[in-house]
Amino acid sequence: MKIIPPGLLAGRRQARRKEKDLGAGLWRRAHDRFERGLDRYHQILAGVEDDAVHNQLVVIGDQLADQLPAVYELCRRANERWPGESLQIPGEARDLHAALSRAANHVATTAEAEAMVRLHHSDVPAVQRRADQVLDCLNEAESALD
Repeated sequence: MKIIPPGLLAGRRQARRKEKDLGAGLWRRAHDRFERGLDRYHQILAGVEDDAVHNQLVVIGDQLADQLPAVYELCRRANERWPGESLQIPGEARDLHAALSRAANHVATTAEAEAMVRLHHSDVPAVQRRADQVLDCLNEAESALD
């Protein structure tokens, strides 16, 4: 009898749900880029030793993580409107995709700013400024979809 690890089935169900909702192309990739940036942010956070700085960075990380369901919903709605398995950006979706792409890039630069704080080469407000850019881009994405 083959024993299946407990989390394996949940992971497969989630992957199938994502593929159904987001497709396997452009919109899935946009969501996954944002999610990978969040994962990186939290990996860096784990190495911050100063408790006061760590607590401030947790608040920023939570603020970004709270946006993941919104990104999922934007990508789901986009896939509904412009389904496809390729990475071709439909002309009508250009502004939406650009805003989602910038949001994911800003999550990555937020993680970079956090790494600089961790190395004592920057400060927490620099991380917050980058996180604010993520939120601005997501507002743009929402406006582009409506």
